[in-house]
Amino acid sequence: MTNEPPVQALRMAYLREQVYDGSFLLWWLGQSGFGIRYRDEMIVVDPYLSDCLTHKYAKTDKPHVRMKPIFIEPVWLAQSLITVITASHHHTDHLDPGTLRPIMAKFQEWKHVLPFVVPEAWRSLAAERAGVPASNIIGLDDGTSTRTGSFEIVGVPAAHEAIDRDDAGQCQYLGYVIRFGKWSVYHSGDTVLYDGMVDRLGPFNIDLALLPINGRAPERRVAGNLNGREAAQLAKDIGAKLVIPCHYDMFEFNTADPADEFIPECQRLGQPYRVLQQGERFSSTEIPE
Repeated sequence: MTNEPPVQALRMAYLREQVYDGSFLLWWLGQSGFGIRYRDEMIVVDPYLSDCLTHKYAKTDKPHVRMKPIFIEPVWLAQSLITVITASHHHTDHLDPGTLRPIMAKFQEWKHVLPFVVPEAWRSLAAERAGVPASNIIGLDDGTSTRTGSFEIVGVPAAHEAIDRDDAGQCQYLGYVIRFGKWSVYHSGDTVLYDGMVDRLGPFNIDLALLPINGRAPERRVAGNLNGREAAQLAKDIGAKLVIPCHYDMFEFNTADPADEFIPECQRLGQPYRVLQQGERFSSTEIPE
């Protein structure tokens, strides 16, 4: 018999770590999910912390077999001092009811509203999947922004494989530039390169870019993302001080190895990078000046 706290409680405490020297902490939650802690606030981007897709595709020709276990259960993440959550688009590994509903239920239990930022094109779907009223959702589009606490969140188009818009002309896929303190972090969402992308991002003076590297695989019926070489080149072209890869090591049928393309290309270009393990903490003190 042991009196040690359960691993989920330890991970909750780990995610609650705070710094007050102007720096920030970041954790990779798996796939495209990240938590960013600035002082006593935390933004969580694209969390996928359930087995929704594994169950959905279990008896199909595209099984979503997990490569890594869930780092932290959604209810425990909700207790990790989250102050805002975002989703970049409607795909379940970015807008996941199995993650969102337990988190929102916990906030409803506390009688608090957790700000939830999504593309305006998916406001109704986001409300349905999160189990909250649409009025609780903050919708963004290309070039629009919102502020919640210290975090300003700016919508930037993403092309998964193209810049798709709904009937109202609103972007269905977004990346976000997240600005707080002296920092500017770019989370691309799912995207390939598109004309004008570098020009859009350059003025933001990106300190840290979070970019997918799983590439394109039409034979697996997988919508396109940057591959490792493209992610390294984009980071270099937008002047990112450092780049962290994501969107791999989740499902066996759709992954990549940073050592194959991403790391060699970053090294060739002289682009600073950092490769994280799922759940690993990163400090902004590692970003080159």
